[in-house]
Amino acid sequence: MKILKISALFAILTLFIINTEAQKIYNPNADAKKELQTAINLARNEGKNILIQVGGNWCPWCVKMHKLLEGNVELNKLVKESYIFMVVNYSKENKNLDVLQDLGYPQRFGFPVMIVLNSKGTRIHTQNTGNLEKDKSYDLKKIKSFLYNWRPDAFNPEHYK
Repeated sequence: MKILKISALFAILTLFIINTEAQKIYNPNADAKKELQTAINLARNEGKNILIQVGGNWCPWCVKMHKLLEGNVELNKLVKESYIFMVVNYSKENKNLDVLQDLGYPQRFGFPVMIVLNSKGTRIHTQNTGNLEKDKSYDLKKIKSFLYNWRPDAFNPEHYK
């Protein structure tokens, strides 16, 4: 009986560890430079901008932002229609300082921080996500406005005649 209880406890612990690992958003071992080049190629081919979320699995606000962008139907649709989305890890294992230098040192705003690049890979905006917060979460209207205002079509001069 005691062995059965220990086996059950071990199985539960194993499932918890597997589930926790599967929920990780940021990969410290990812090659951010290579992923960024892939995103630029995709953006160029699809006529989209690139939306980069920089942060880490250690950051609760980073996880909240990612889950919101992924889980909210309206925000997710806006991201998929207008952006190539990627994450860049910042953690003690890998700070990706070379990539962040190329992106204009966005870590100065804290984490998460969002960067928008045009389809050529040129940085056009860095967003301090603290400005998108409301209480203990994010303000959906502010995030929607941010995403809407930095999509490629926002730069169409025909809209402003």
